[in-house]
Amino acid sequence: MEEKGYDPEIFTLTDEEGVEHEFELMDVMEENGTVYYALIPYLEDPEEMLEEDTELVVLKVGEENGEEFLATIDNDEEYERIGALFIERISQMLEEGDDTEEEA
Repeated sequence: MEEKGYDPEIFTLTDEEGVEHEFELMDVMEENGTVYYALIPYLEDPEEMLEEDTELVVLKVGEENGEEFLATIDNDEEYERIGALFIERISQMLEEGDDTEEEA
């Protein structure tokens, strides 16, 4: 079933080696004054996205000289805690989406 009007928000991020990778934004949340982004690798073909074993990438917003940027989370406890919150939130969104489709 084709999604009507689905227009994902895509981020192009550059890794330490200077290689660009595209990610799709799944969710954004604020926790204790810090903003976090949950992203998955972006694939243009939705069928391919379903077949891939995709890992959730969790980054936080940092600021330097008035400019915002996405940064890795170096603290393991923080990463695990925020990752678990995102997984719970995204699972709930997907369940709600399934309920909506069944009603249609």
